[in-house]
Amino acid sequence: MAELRPSGAPGPTAPPAPGPTAPPAFASLFPPGLHAIYGECRRLYPDQPNPLQVTAIVKYWLGGPDPLDYVSMYRNVGSPSANIPEHWHYISFGLSDLYGDNRVHEFTGTDGPSGFGFELTFRLKRETGESAPPTWPAELMQGLARYVFQSENTFCSGDHVSWHSPLDNSESRIQHMLLTEDPQMQPVQTPFGVVTFLQIVGVCTEELHAAQQWNGQGILELLRTVPIAGGPWLITDMRRGETIFEIDPHLQERVDKGIETDGSNLSGVSAKCAWDDLSRPPEDDEDSRSICIGTQSRRLSGKDTEQIRETLRRGLEINSKPVLPPINPQRQNGLTHDRAPSRKDSLESDSSTAIIPHELIRTRQLESVHLKFNQESGALIPLCLRGRLLHGRHFTYKSITGDMAITFVSTGVEGAFATEEHPYAAHGPWLQILLTEEFVEKMLEDLEDLTSPEEFKLPKEYSWPEKKLKVSILPDMVFDSPLH
Repeated sequence: MAELRPSGAPGPTAPPAPGPTAPPAFASLFPPGLHAIYGECRRLYPDQPNPLQVTAIVKYWLGGPDPLDYVSMYRNVGSPSANIPEHWHYISFGLSDLYGDNRVHEFTGTDGPSGFGFELTFRLKRETGESAPPTWPAELMQGLARYVFQSENTFCSGDHVSWHSPLDNSESRIQHMLLTEDPQMQPVQTPFGVVTFLQIVGVCTEELHAAQQWNGQGILELLRTVPIAGGPWLITDMRRGETIFEIDPHLQERVDKGIETDGSNLSGVSAKCAWDDLSRPPEDDEDSRSICIGTQSRRLSGKDTEQIRETLRRGLEINSKPVLPPINPQRQNGLTHDRAPSRKDSLESDSSTAIIPHELIRTRQLESVHLKFNQESGALIPLCLRGRLLHGRHFTYKSITGDMAITFVSTGVEGAFATEEHPYAAHGPWLQILLTEEFVEKMLEDLEDLTSPEEFKLPKEYSWPEKKLKVSILPDMVFDSPLH
């Protein structure tokens, strides 16, 4: 639940928002992290000291459902001469550490990130005659914040979010999001660390797919060149009815060339997926890594989870020899204490690149495996093969409905426990599959119809008996079953 009120209106937990000239009494009572972000807002909007705010009635740290304490909404006049239309500018408060007393975020010092290290912003084109900002973007931002708090996965510029629904619950084609640096908000040094500002950019399904197949930064640059699709400040227009590829067909050629030259910088996704070990009898539950109906799947160890998070977090490797992040027994709690500044960093770590198995779970070589994906996840397999493995990289599917993962690796990836001699290997419920370039090319031929999933009916099965590999594309309800 949230309420709308001017930010200067007293609330149950916060005094009026102070500016640079706020009375000392207010400044001393006001949470220091909140005060620092307000200072940056005041720099941009000195004539709007008390913007409208959407406020969480029951704060997250008091048991409420909304992680963001506030979302402030400003009116930005834009710059018509620079193709920047008038718009509403939304700014979140809560992903960073506002209070510094461990009520929400652990305070780790002033040199690192404050809380998760960022706040979200959003720029929505103002409609003619609109006198007040719509409030639906605040709930959208709360939804993204819930994901961050629950998964501990942070966002970086160039990331994409598959939403699969109009952002404003209308009939709009704008149904997904990319993230980029806010063009006006500067990083803020607060008493509890540094806060940067990531802007949400609404995109069409075709633009999301292009970002997945190539990279988010490339699509963001194309959006900046099309005024009605975002322009220089990437302002979202929910009434936009055409994709950038319909507006300018030549942009598709730039994407195709980028994919051929660069591959994809999408290193993994959260997905509806599962795998079975076909080389063991179904009744052998004690050491099986299968996710089987009627059996209880074992959980990924903390160290496995950390390594998979590293894989999903850091993305495209710069090195000629990409390296899976090692499982390091000295590192704990994944993202909480070791957030990477960018997913574009190398996956290479300062520690040894050898996999350090969890002491209670041994790595097993498998003879035959069965991979299962829903339709959306299956449609990404050609991207995984063409955009990642043929470029010497790796790709991970992390299950959103069960505690398991599937990582495809090429022969150029170091630090994997799957090898050319034993291409299928499992560490607990984490499966790695090593595919040679020759086999990848064969799979791409056989899986060609996955690029047009509307043309086939589910379930769909592909099999390579000589490789002892089977892939099934299944309806969503199979993965939604509580027994799966």
